[in-house]
Amino acid sequence: MHPNFFFKKNNIQIKKIFKNLNFKKNFIVKNVSPLSKAKKGDVTFFDNIKYKSLAFNTKGSVCITNEKLKKFLPNNVDKIVVKNVLLELAKLLKEIYPYADIDYPDVTLKKPNKKKYKSVKFGNNVLIGKNVKIGTNTIIGSNSIIEHDTIIGNNCVIGSNTIIKNSILSDRIVIQDNCKIGQKGYGFIPMKNKNLKFPHIGSVIIEEEVEIASGCTIDRGSLEDTLIGKNTYLDNQVHVAHNVKIGNNCMIAGQVGFAGSARIGNNVSIGGQAGISGHLQIGNNVKIGGGSGVINDIEDNQMVMGYPAITLKEFLKKNPRWAKLN
Repeated sequence: MHPNFFFKKNNIQIKKIFKNLNFKKNFIVKNVSPLSKAKKGDVTFFDNIKYKSLAFNTKGSVCITNEKLKKFLPNNVDKIVVKNVLLELAKLLKEIYPYADIDYPDVTLKKPNKKKYKSVKFGNNVLIGKNVKIGTNTIIGSNSIIEHDTIIGNNCVIGSNTIIKNSILSDRIVIQDNCKIGQKGYGFIPMKNKNLKFPHIGSVIIEEEVEIASGCTIDRGSLEDTLIGKNTYLDNQVHVAHNVKIGNNCMIAGQVGFAGSARIGNNVSIGGQAGISGHLQIGNNVKIGGGSGVINDIEDNQMVMGYPAITLKEFLKKNPRWAKLN
């Protein structure tokens, strides 16, 4: 179970939020969850046909959706039918988690209590928030900040000038200098007169033996968690957006960017300055050439390159000069 990173209002009646939709049931929201993780008492949402199999099997009690998609939901799920699903979802989240749309400063930060963290080594000017847990033999570099309720495992190395918030780190993780982990993602609902911020209530999960090089940024999830799998290496200045899931044993070169909700399999290698569009599924054992722009799903065991990324065989056929160089 995750720590309570965000203040949550309880006993929210959904009919009071959706007053103009004639939702008459006296339903108290327990939580807001994605389709795959929603439980009885939860509100979920369904706005993309790509997730119809998840919609069909969801265990949530209430789902915010639109007229075209409501038919894919189970009969026992109450539907709130709206024109703009994400807009109404953002309003609901803002009501339940009123402070999750802005990264407010952690006012609980203090110098580390050496008695509490006996086996942890701290550099100069380190600040630690309330309820932070740090495992044995971990090192925190100078000028770094670990915000409230963050969990860091055993035998980790955190570099200097790094900020970690809303995150759970396993054992034997290395995070080098000048990284920022767990900040709010780039989530907005485009509106004609004023764009609406989308609250982010997820966290960042980093599994064992991950190494994150200097200058990387990893956004927390919106409703789900952002995940970096075991033994994965991120080179300098990699950006991982909200809800991204990167598998085990991956190698990500410098300045690669992952857009929100991309899914990356195991044993994937990505060359420098490649870009992965949002909501894509990249299979296992995939190799992506440097500078590529990936805008479609990629099946297992493929090698791709170019913009838009195509199979290496196709790329070399279209670019014979590259074929001669290789």
